[in-house]
Amino acid sequence: MPDFSIFFADEALLVLDKPAGLLCVPGKGEDKQDCLSSRVQQHFVDARVVHRLDMATSGLLVMARGALAQRVLNDAFAKRQVHKRYVAIVDGLLTPPATDWGVIDLPIWLDWPNRPKRIIDAQGKPSRTRWRVLSQNVKEQTTRLELEPVTGRSHQLRVHLQALQHPILGDALYGMPASLSEANRLLLHATRLELTHPVSLQTMVFVSDPPF
Repeated sequence: MPDFSIFFADEALLVLDKPAGLLCVPGKGEDKQDCLSSRVQQHFVDARVVHRLDMATSGLLVMARGALAQRVLNDAFAKRQVHKRYVAIVDGLLTPPATDWGVIDLPIWLDWPNRPKRIIDAQGKPSRTRWRVLSQNVKEQTTRLELEPVTGRSHQLRVHLQALQHPILGDALYGMPASLSEANRLLLHATRLELTHPVSLQTMVFVSDPPF
């Protein structure tokens, strides 16, 4: 299992590059105790979780150092003051939106009989994703997208793209046999992170190029 990379570290903040296939926090069972947070805490004992990426997703993730920084960052995430962007490759040629960015506005609900899957359901939580086409591969019938989650629901990007009938390649939960077989991992990467430093209040922007 590949280890993590440190993008930035100071007395209040850690910005990390998580590899695909690594949990952010421990799961249930002895076989799910290895995770990003425990690895980081071996080097930074005061590191605290602020947000998560799906196990199958790679890319930028922030952790706080100490309780005060954690409270400030938690508040910033709750107020949607932390801006994240992702790159994904999806199955099929997705028609670009009429404007520069399109919006997927579909409520997401937990699929109780099939946990941890989510579904589009009218009784679900409001969920919005901005998206735009970066490029298309006509030969392979795929589209590279930039995605910006306005809300932060679990599996939001994956569920929304499945709802458009363009699942992310390599998605074991939401893909179809064809899209699943086209990649050996989920082709979703957290590529850009913009936030206000919890102590200096400086605006900070981090960029990680997708490995696909």
